[in-house]
Amino acid sequence: MSVTQESLQQALAGIVDPNTGKDLVSSRSARNLRIDPSGDGRADVSVDVELGYPARTQIAEIRRQVVEALRALPGVRNVSANVFQRIVAHAVQRGLKVLPNVKNIIAVASGKGGVGKSTTAVNLALALADEGASVGMLDADIYGPSQPTMLGISGRPHSADGKSMEPMTGHGIQAMSIGFLIEQDTPMVWRGPMVTQALEQLLKQTDWRDLDYLVIDMPPGTGDIHLTLSQKIPVTGAVIVTTPQDIALLDARKGLKMFEKVGVPILGIVENMAMHRCTNCGHVEHIFGHGGGEKMAAEYGVEYLGGLPLDIRIREQADSGRPTMVAEPQSDLADRYREIARRVAVQVAVRSRDMSLKMPPIVVQNT
Repeated sequence: MSVTQESLQQALAGIVDPNTGKDLVSSRSARNLRIDPSGDGRADVSVDVELGYPARTQIAEIRRQVVEALRALPGVRNVSANVFQRIVAHAVQRGLKVLPNVKNIIAVASGKGGVGKSTTAVNLALALADEGASVGMLDADIYGPSQPTMLGISGRPHSADGKSMEPMTGHGIQAMSIGFLIEQDTPMVWRGPMVTQALEQLLKQTDWRDLDYLVIDMPPGTGDIHLTLSQKIPVTGAVIVTTPQDIALLDARKGLKMFEKVGVPILGIVENMAMHRCTNCGHVEHIFGHGGGEKMAAEYGVEYLGGLPLDIRIREQADSGRPTMVAEPQSDLADRYREIARRVAVQVAVRSRDMSLKMPPIVVQNT
């Protein structure tokens, strides 16, 4: 029985991407199907599988499924499956252009402080990098920068021309923060316009190097920085961090609605401190309530990205400058962050692609 394109596609249609929930054919991930007949009546087949998100830890498993499915077809001798990731720039707010060397900007926000937003943001950035993406972190909390501590970075950024700055590097990701430019105990006694100007300078005067994702750790609330972000900074989407507590959810709803009003897509909701497991007896207790983040996601029709436990390790590791993704990369907590990171990246991947850099400039001439 000879191998056909139709039989190959049918086999690939039975393989579901564990991250998108779609099969490899309907999602157009499977490409360049090739059939090379051999002298013994059988054929060698090959296929490319393109993932639009970073998934380094899962590429081998997807390749294995593809090879097994195609090899099981009658008439197939050898199978070559090239599974790879290709991250592209996606559309941002109308009237704004994607930044040079930054394909996608992800804002991590919360309606109120104390919900673990910065810890979630840094582990999200590190998880994206661990899955194979080029990642940067911008600390947008001018009044209370925490990323220098969490990333274990000290010193001052270098400037070769006195106009732009080289990003600092911590645990394999690029970073910029006002905390790199001031003493640790210096308060930022600035009014709104100075704060927003500082944010724009940190973003646009940093020489980011070919980033797939720039994660922005937003300050809590819905103030001047958030307005500047939505009006002047090309954001691909926002992640809302909350706890199950009713008062946190109330403020998280305000943050979500703010992004909706200014045209920034919501990539999903992360529920932090969703549960606590006793280190002595293993009993699980929902200290701040139960299921609030999932209910909020369902209410607004957005993705529930996942829940994270109230765990002393997360706090201790972030405070020490070695967040969970670095301190315990093989732990159950790190696996949770990887899963959330992949879900965020998938939500980015399904957005419309940015075509502005591919469009030729229109020149009007007198003829």
